[in-house]
Amino acid sequence: QVQLVESGGGSVQAGESLRLSCVVSGYTYSNHYMGWFRQAPGKEREGVAAADSDGSTNYADSVKGRFTISKDNAKNTLYLEMSSLKAEDTAMYYCAADGVVAGSLLEYEYNYWGQGTQVTVSS
Repeated sequence: QVQLVESGGGSVQAGESLRLSCVVSGYTYSNHYMGWFRQAPGKEREGVAAADSDGSTNYADSVKGRFTISKDNAKNTLYLEMSSLKAEDTAMYYCAADGVVAGSLLEYEYNYWGQGTQVTVSS
């Protein structure tokens, strides 16, 4: 059974940083596509960052230069380093696995999801 468990969310002030982690079990993800998504209250879930099997990355324009996605295959863990956080980054953040398209930021192109971790940024 595939499980994705996110952690690292919290409440911070604008300008501060957070690192999210997603531990994957029951799935050999090292050669597959992974991503981070977020959903703010009243809004649709949106893609934030994606990592390909060859290490290539893709980011939403809103987070380019501030967020970094990375993978530790030995630990079966996906990370999202977030810096210079803004109030508009406040959302539930989700880890996604088994993407069908390289670098995709589209929700429907991923097959497995975690339960999410809340990030709240105060201005």
